[in-house]
Amino acid sequence: MMKLGLGLLIVGVVGALLTWGYRAASAPLPEGFPPPTAKGDIELKQYPAYRAATVQVRGELAKAPSRGFSTLFRHISDNDISMTAPVETRYPAATLRPGTISEGDAAVSFLYRSVDVVPQTVAQNVAVEDMPSMVVVSVGVRGGYGYGVYTRGVQQLEGWLAAHPEYGVAGPPRRFFYDGPFIPNGLKRSDIQIPVERH
Repeated sequence: MMKLGLGLLIVGVVGALLTWGYRAASAPLPEGFPPPTAKGDIELKQYPAYRAATVQVRGELAKAPSRGFSTLFRHISDNDISMTAPVETRYPAATLRPGTISEGDAAVSFLYRSVDVVPQTVAQNVAVEDMPSMVVVSVGVRGGYGYGVYTRGVQQLEGWLAAHPEYGVAGPPRRFFYDGPFIPNGLKRSDIQIPVERH
């Protein structure tokens, strides 16, 4: 009986984790956002203006997304704000030259579903930002969320920019993380992006 009870408990816990992972993976995009870029594709994408809760993270850039997550999750929980996907990390412009830096300041953001969302309380280390509409060049990635994947994506985008000199960099590079931590690494989706403008 004890083994059966333990087995049912394990099944229940695994089921709960899978349900949480599915909900994180199926969280809605902010209003007007385009879907994730297909794996391996590079495309220009237009984004509308959006509102985000942001924390600044200093130190090892590889750890920035995970270090900012708990503060932001507490922010949306305290304000009863629904989770959306993706979670955004904006990296220093210096990371456009891969291999130059591995530490610095990054901005990690939870994006609100709508620009009309107004949180009731905002902790001192959280900033509510209104981000302008923008055009980006984006590469779609499938796989783990490691920092090496980001730097390889940036290299691909730099190659695209070299082949399209009519476009120039218009802002810091960023990565959109679409899936929760319980989605297997091989299925996780992200976009690596550089804001651009046409000369």
